[in-house]
Amino acid sequence: MSAAPDTIPPRRPGGPTSHTFFSQRLRLHYVDWGNHGAPPLLLLHGGRDHCRNWDWVAEALRHDYHIFAPDLRGHGDSEWMRGGLYGMSEYTYDLAQLLHQTALTPIRILAHSLGGSITLRYAGIYPENVYKLLAIEGLGQSPRMIAERASLAPHERMQAWIAEMRRLAGRAPRRYATLAEAVQRMRGENPHLSHAQAHHLTLHGMHQNEDGTYSWKFDNNVRVDRPFGMDVAETQALWARITCPTLLVYGNESRASDPVKDGRAAHFRNARILRIDGAGHWVHHDQLVAFLAHARAFLAE
Repeated sequence: MSAAPDTIPPRRPGGPTSHTFFSQRLRLHYVDWGNHGAPPLLLLHGGRDHCRNWDWVAEALRHDYHIFAPDLRGHGDSEWMRGGLYGMSEYTYDLAQLLHQTALTPIRILAHSLGGSITLRYAGIYPENVYKLLAIEGLGQSPRMIAERASLAPHERMQAWIAEMRRLAGRAPRRYATLAEAVQRMRGENPHLSHAQAHHLTLHGMHQNEDGTYSWKFDNNVRVDRPFGMDVAETQALWARITCPTLLVYGNESRASDPVKDGRAAHFRNARILRIDGAGHWVHHDQLVAFLAHARAFLAE
């Protein structure tokens, strides 16, 4: 079901300015919506997405906050990893570098999916640097999925990872003959999107190839998880260190595991759960008006 046209406010002229910073020798990109001197607000996107997916949220909140939004490494207009290995430690380091270099802490954060997972880790590492945190479906894989992965022997995990990396190495980036074709692909991923939303997200999420076709900007290797990394207990220990008010947002039409029922919510000191009707995984796209109302209220508390 597509969003009703009147739920998406018209975009105003005058967008953000583009900037770069460096992290582990990578040139990474972020946009700044101005209003320096206002309380800083970071917006962090999810996997295979880009910073301009927050434009509607940023335009609604830009007069109250100094908003900036980065492209994760391997996404948007940020550089790709030369080795093609993307992990939570590296993503978290990038966020730490951005906040260190801009000196905008303590900060408020709105984050989605992978961005939520990153910011929840950061807030556990540096609890004094985060004033408030809203994460849309940002707890990562469900306990069931984690248990299935953990049931594999180390050699089996390595074999699966190597096979997947080889498969992606032989996969050429998909090319679309027209931007309109890619827009249809975008709407197929999320039927809640209006045509205007899908066009905007696609326009900023693609580059045009030399032959005139279009391809997504993200590195295909971001699809693959590391075979090893921080275990469940270590991640939960970071969640338990978060001291700021935390709002964990879910769409009632999403397939994401309920953090209350699966026990993950119990690891937070000061968190509450918000479920929004008529929304799937991309709550801030599917129900923008409702999301903004809750976000404004939470940030103003």
